[in-house]
Amino acid sequence: MEHEPNNNANSSETSNSAETSNSARPHGLSGGLRLAAAAAQVALDNRGSDVLVLDVSSQTALFDYFMLATGTSRRQLHAIADEIDDRLQKDLGDKRLGIEGFEESRWIVLDYGSVVIHLFDEEMRGYYDLESLWADAKRLDHQELGLIDHARRSE
Repeated sequence: MEHEPNNNANSSETSNSAETSNSARPHGLSGGLRLAAAAAQVALDNRGSDVLVLDVSSQTALFDYFMLATGTSRRQLHAIADEIDDRLQKDLGDKRLGIEGFEESRWIVLDYGSVVIHLFDEEMRGYYDLESLWADAKRLDHQELGLIDHARRSE
C-alpha cells in the first residue's frame, strides 16, 4: 500500500494530536465525570464521609478524576466498593480495570481508567492526605455534580 505524501504539515499534526487526545480520554471528560459522580453518590448513600471529587485532568494525562471517601469499618468500605462496581457496570456500562487494597481494607483503590476511586479508613486518609498532594486539582461541589447527601438532609 502506497503512502501519499501530505502536503499540509499542520493537518498531520492536528490529526495526531486529536488521535492522542481521543485515545487518552475515550469517554471524554464528561464520561469520566459521570462515573466519578455516580461513585460519589454511592459513597454518600452508604454513609461514607468526606466524599470528594477532584478534577485532576490538567495535572495528569493518566486519569481525569479522583473520588475520595472515608469509611468507618472494613465492612462499610467493602460495601461501598462493591456497590460502586455494581452501579458503574450495570447503570453506566463501565468495567473496573483494577483493584488494590480490598483485603486489607485500609485504602481501597478502584481503577476505572478515567476515574480512580480511593476509599480510606480515617487513619489512612489522614496519613496519605491526597487532597494536599493534589492541591492544584479542582474540587467539584456536590451540588454542581447533582449529589444528594441523604445523611445531611435528615439532620
